[in-house]
Amino acid sequence: MKTSFRFFFPILFLGLFVLANLYLGDKISALDPQNVMFYRTAFVLFTTASVVAGMSLVNSVTKTSQVIFQIAFLYLGFWFYLLIFSLTIDLVSLVITIPSAIKVALSYGLAFLLSLYGLWNARQLKVTEQNLTIRNLNGEIRLAHLTDTHLGHFRGAKNLINVVNEINRQKVDVVFFTGDLLDGRIQMRAESLLPLKQIEAPVFFVEGNHDIYTGASAIKNHLRTLGIQVLTNQVVEWRGLQIIGLNHMPADRSTRDIHASAMGPTIKGVLQQLAITKDKPTVLLHHSPSGIRYASEANVDLYLAGHTHAGQMWPATYIAKAMFEYNRGLHKFENTQIYVSQGTGTFGPPMRVGTRSELAILNLKPVF
Repeated sequence: MKTSFRFFFPILFLGLFVLANLYLGDKISALDPQNVMFYRTAFVLFTTASVVAGMSLVNSVTKTSQVIFQIAFLYLGFWFYLLIFSLTIDLVSLVITIPSAIKVALSYGLAFLLSLYGLWNARQLKVTEQNLTIRNLNGEIRLAHLTDTHLGHFRGAKNLINVVNEINRQKVDVVFFTGDLLDGRIQMRAESLLPLKQIEAPVFFVEGNHDIYTGASAIKNHLRTLGIQVLTNQVVEWRGLQIIGLNHMPADRSTRDIHASAMGPTIKGVLQQLAITKDKPTVLLHHSPSGIRYASEANVDLYLAGHTHAGQMWPATYIAKAMFEYNRGLHKFENTQIYVSQGTGTFGPPMRVGTRSELAILNLKPVF
């Protein structure tokens, strides 16, 4: 069954992709009926080229490739909403008669406006704050949960400076960074990462899947030179708090995770091997919100994760909610609390619709 799914899903996806572009070509050709094939072909070729460019140039470092990458994903974001609005307007036209020219104007106009909003919204950093009680804690701890900055072709040092300045304004005691620092090698340089050195609190970092794609070893070496403590499947203690930092991995051997290798370590296996003191207050850092059952078995009090972006762009928000049991915000599984941040950056189109770029501030308080 799994083999059949892996074989047929790409074929199904490719077929739907082509049909969607032929459909959009037909919509615009309503204004120029003599050139239907031209518009169909143009949509198929340009959208395909944008996908290929986006996938192949993600780790390129030249200015030209950066511009091509940006054009590709800006177009794909617009294309996504153009398809949604075109389909929606066609459904409405089954009830209300709408002239073809008005349909085209509405679908393109609404897609453009929503794309502009998505670009603006993604740049607005929202600070969320929660109070949590933790057993056996010596005193209150105010922490920043930072994740998914995705520095790359769309974001660089300027964006990171804004995040760092907000962290410092919040007067936190510690920063926990749960991965996806980079989203392309174009920002893997000292000047792009240097703002992290200005954080006025100790920083603990674990890798994300995009860090792996970009070059996790090089990223970690850069961070260590900035005084950031990189955790790689280990346990450390800070102010009486036990901190477990895991590399990005699946929950266990039976859990399918398209973003983590099934051949490497698992959360279940690593947690069983680590020397974890179960009566100490414990925070687990892992990029994706996977394997909370194993965290609970290890007496983890707080699990911090990112990865989901909460779907980033509506209506993909519904897909993310279906894919991840813990998609955004604070939840609880048995005695383990989990906070999933939406992240400060974006993947693919630099847009957010129905989600926010988030810096989470968590106030840990002892249980009396």
